[in-house]
Amino acid sequence: MLDRLDHALRSRPERPAVLTATRTGAARVRATGGELAELSDAFAAALHARGLRAGDTVGVAVRPGPRALAVLLALWRLGLRGAVLDPGAGPDVLRARLALARPSLVLADAAAQAVAGWARPLARRAGLALPHLAELGPVATVGPRLPGCAPALDPAAPRAGVPVHGDHDGDAVIVFTSGTTSRPRAVVHTRSSLAAGMATVASLFDAAPDQPVLGGTFFVLVPSLTCGAPVALPARDPRVLARQLHRLRPRDTYLTPPALRDALDAGARFHGRVWTGSAPADAALLERVRDAGAARAWGVYALTELFPAAAVEAREKSAFEGPGDLVGAPLPGVLAETDADGQLLLAGAAARRRYLGEEPDPWVRTGDRARLDGAGRIVLEGRCKDMVLRRAENIYPGLYEPALHVPGVELAVLVGVPAGDGDERLVAVVQPGRGVPEPALRSALSGPLHRMGTARPDALLFARIPLSGRSRKPDRAATSAMAAQRLGPTA
Repeated sequence: MLDRLDHALRSRPERPAVLTATRTGAARVRATGGELAELSDAFAAALHARGLRAGDTVGVAVRPGPRALAVLLALWRLGLRGAVLDPGAGPDVLRARLALARPSLVLADAAAQAVAGWARPLARRAGLALPHLAELGPVATVGPRLPGCAPALDPAAPRAGVPVHGDHDGDAVIVFTSGTTSRPRAVVHTRSSLAAGMATVASLFDAAPDQPVLGGTFFVLVPSLTCGAPVALPARDPRVLARQLHRLRPRDTYLTPPALRDALDAGARFHGRVWTGSAPADAALLERVRDAGAARAWGVYALTELFPAAAVEAREKSAFEGPGDLVGAPLPGVLAETDADGQLLLAGAAARRRYLGEEPDPWVRTGDRARLDGAGRIVLEGRCKDMVLRRAENIYPGLYEPALHVPGVELAVLVGVPAGDGDERLVAVVQPGRGVPEPALRSALSGPLHRMGTARPDALLFARIPLSGRSRKPDRAATSAMAAQRLGPTA
């Protein structure tokens, strides 16, 4: 599909491709198809001139938008694989992740470099933190270069002789998920699995030429632009987003459940079809979206390892009366079954090929307990794996708990506490050593907590952590219940 996208951008270069919104919600053309194609050509030539070749890894720390999409197209053309750097993961985790991926080059915009440098104190307030990027590998600036930034990619690099990688099915992208700081786990998608996922999204959205779509992910951008539909990046301010929806009247809208709730609270009205995923979306939320004007509202079940896997429309979800969370029938090409422990297993052409450093495995172990009902639909029954879901972000405690074990701490865990609407609060529960004063520990933990980025806990509690089993491991369920009681419903 990325090959088809490249053709679509060049066939109508004057067509608006990526839109943003003014404060009044009016659409503003951020990039045309021709500008995206030109930018991807320049990036491809510059990367080739630096000696990068098919199979090399490139770290990418570029904000979503036209430049990030052009980088993806350039990497695709050259057969390079991109390792996505999340500035919300925290510097300690990123160092461990990039040591595993070993990038030949890190591409970063000025904002990412500011987060890693002079703006670090300000960025921490937003939960963003990057290590000095030069620690991760050679760095090149994408977009406008500010003082202190790494040298820019050469915009005048010769374009003659820049190869087109073709149809060879190599690695396309690395996305880090769970694991620990010492053993990060990275999802590896190949060119074919990435294309299959985008094709599935295209069949769901059924975008139409010149009919705007609102959404910010690559899985929205690529299929929509391939069909000739301009894509509007959602405004971050809910009030501006409400105005944007009113003026744009998009045929399809994709927002995470937290963004949907914020938009609804700001009085947003919807048009056409609305899709939501990346976090639980109950029937009540989908019905609120329909009541706010949407013709149809869909919940999408998706994982980093397989996007998308299933979808359910509001009416079907509301009519479901059994226990559990109905997320819909597996989409075409997706196989679903459960193992002996009730864990949901998924497979299909869009599934990741493997985890970095591990052997290929056709089955994705979702970590969700589930059953298949009589109609073959997936009904979730809870989580098997240790993971906290906060505002559509998966947070894996094992990545961050080691940093909490500063001198004076006997035991420390991160647990989720229900916060309503399927969301959770993240709580650090720390057990002090005998005679260690809490104020001293709170001070010692300040640095590690800041370095957690967007995984920084909502609350820090000092308490004795319940243990269970022969091995006397922390009882996370009991710890979560204790934290909920200590914090209360309004904490």
